[in-house]
Amino acid sequence: MIESLMRPDDSSVAGFAGRFHTTRWTLVMISAQNQSQAGQAALAELCQIYWYPLYAFARRRGHSPDDSQDLTQGFFLHLLEHRALTHVDRLKGKFRSFLRASFHNFIAVENHRAQCLKRGGKQRFVTLDAEDAENRYRLEPADYLSPEKIFDARWAMTLLDHAMSQLRGDYRSLGKETVFETLKEFVGIGETKASSSYDDAAKALNVGVGTVKTWIHRLRARYIEIVREEVARTVSDPAEINNELHALCDALLAAEGRIIP
Repeated sequence: MIESLMRPDDSSVAGFAGRFHTTRWTLVMISAQNQSQAGQAALAELCQIYWYPLYAFARRRGHSPDDSQDLTQGFFLHLLEHRALTHVDRLKGKFRSFLRASFHNFIAVENHRAQCLKRGGKQRFVTLDAEDAENRYRLEPADYLSPEKIFDARWAMTLLDHAMSQLRGDYRSLGKETVFETLKEFVGIGETKASSSYDDAAKALNVGVGTVKTWIHRLRARYIEIVREEVARTVSDPAEINNELHALCDALLAAEGRIIP
């Protein structure tokens, strides 16, 4: 599956290149100079998806759950209030790298929770599910993994989970949610084997094994396409997609299976 992500078919690449200019991170960077509403909306959308890796980063650095929430929220507000995005080179920008480095610097100048709350004025830029965040964080490995490794691994898991949610939505809109729910365990990144066989899936869906194999192939192909599209939203050039995918796969491997979905 990883190899397929790195080498999409030519038609996929051609079609994808034509859509690239509407990616969110590119829009955010272009809009930074005038703080346009379109740019802020695009930034909010990205932050709404990828806030948890920042929360986990803050927690790993020893901050309490409340302080980590405030730091995460305050950081997003900081991006707007201080026009931090104007300093990003849009020809070299990666949303993941920018957020991690900027958040690291932001935490370094925050001495305590009161400063963070004052900066944010108790405003909210994105909605954070505090209870869910802490429940998830309790499952994080308590061993050698650094805040940076936790951040990158969680970023990768968030991206893959988001892609799977989009895939579910695609099949639901086509009235094929049962097909998706039955075959989703055959799709994904990694070496985990499906608990069911092709025969089991065929019986559950009342179709032949050949049909099931065809459906799984299509499901995987669409999943790969969505993952690549999601990565593209967070880089500023199509040439960076494979490098970013390599980096995220390396992050998952570095976690050595210690990151729980």
